Amino acid sequence: MKGRILMIVGSLMVIGFLYLPIWNITLEAPQYPIPLGMDIYITEFVGANDEFDIKNINLMNHYVGMQFIPETIPEFAYFPIIIWFMIGLGVLIGILGKYKLYLGWVVVMGILGLLGMYDFYMWEYDYGHNLNPHAIMQFKNPDGSPMGFQPPLLGTKQILNFTAHSYPRIATFILLGGMGLNFLAFFVGKSEAKKN
Repeated sequence: MKGRILMIVGSLMVIGFLYLPIWNITLEAPQYPIPLGMDIYITEFVGANDEFDIKNINLMNHYVGMQFIPETIPEFAYFPIIIWFMIGLGVLIGILGKYKLYLGWVVVMGILGLLGMYDFYMWEYDYGHNLNPHAIMQFKNPDGSPMGFQPPLLGTKQILNFTAHSYPRIATFILLGGMGLNFLAFFVGKSEAKKN
């Protein structure tokens, strides 16, 4: 019974992933006393420090030929559907009490998480390297190739006079907590099955 409860609770925890910030990218520079930042939710990009952060990032990036941060991307439409499906599936598996499926849920959610991170990396790569060749300001690497402005996937990186930070936010930790609880549910469920 405890395994079932853990599985259901762990799955329901993932609801927080749908409504809270998943990731944050912050840009610090001497000319910006308050850093520019962007919080990434599963359905939108939001200015981290004020409502004009994304507009200011877009204006700044325009000069070096970077694309504008879009108001929406295709992932905003289908990522929530996938997460709701996984939540419902996790609750159903918990109700059924099939402990072997608990581990399967965790593995599938882990794979989806890695695919999401890969998608995020590719979005960053395109954003930082697919530059307008007619940009007002152009910077070159020592070998003469165009300089890229890709923010880090995770961590801190110096980009010209900007320090870019990229770190997970609360929704990511809630997701990991839910997955951890469901992983624990597998062992509890296995132990309970042996006793019966």
